[in-house]
Amino acid sequence: MALENLRGTLDEAQAVMEECLGAFRPEVGLILGSGLGPLAERIADPVFVPFGEVPGMGVSTANRHVGRFVAGMLGGKRVLAMQGRLHGYEGYTAQEVAFPVWLMARLGAGTLITTNAAGAINESYRVGDFCIMTDQLNFTGRNPITGTEPAAMAPRFFSMLDAYDPALRQLARQTAEALAIPVQEGVYLGLLGPSFETPAEIQMFRSWGADTVAMSVCEEVIAARHVGMRVLGISLVSNMACGVEGASPSDEEVHEVAQTREADFCRLIEGVLLKI
Repeated sequence: MALENLRGTLDEAQAVMEECLGAFRPEVGLILGSGLGPLAERIADPVFVPFGEVPGMGVSTANRHVGRFVAGMLGGKRVLAMQGRLHGYEGYTAQEVAFPVWLMARLGAGTLITTNAAGAINESYRVGDFCIMTDQLNFTGRNPITGTEPAAMAPRFFSMLDAYDPALRQLARQTAEALAIPVQEGVYLGLLGPSFETPAEIQMFRSWGADTVAMSVCEEVIAARHVGMRVLGISLVSNMACGVEGASPSDEEVHEVAQTREADFCRLIEGVLLKI
């Protein structure tokens, strides 16, 4: 997608989505990361829109990412979920990765819940933990707001203080406690991928204050904050980061762990939605 066509393509995408959704307008955008897509199957009265049918949307090529929007009711809220996401390592630009977030905002979503599977840099974390993101380190080397078109949608320069909404983080903590689901809180670091990080990189990231690491989220969050959305980020710790306790991450491990934590993930997200 050419940068100079961003706003026009968003107009076209919005028109297509509004035609598909009818009178439905989402309150919450939900991005379901690696292995976490089954939550979309719990959405009531679903309307499915494949990414490929929406102007400007890329097609998801990541393993087990279905690649479609699912609109409907979840946790008492009108939700527009992405069952799968787009990644920079698939060849998409930062603007293309951020495109569905801008589209969600245009359709009415004022809150974004973004989720992913991540590796644990913090050695006190355990595989299977959930981690509420408190802040992020964008190590992708990209930013979706570069250029003239994104800057025309909202002020070019904007604060990333409290990028992950403090009230939503507190709500997620309280929900997890009420459901007896242990959670961690920490700083997330995003890489471009697709290679997993090296042990030397992990040592460096730890010295910077990073607790978890993966290949998504940062560009989505920047785009969401640019247009004023509130953001909650939750990772599933699917593996220890490379070199931590001798770990050597694999894609299969990520999805196997996600399957074992599916039920608690669904309970946590639905519980948060009920209280937003």
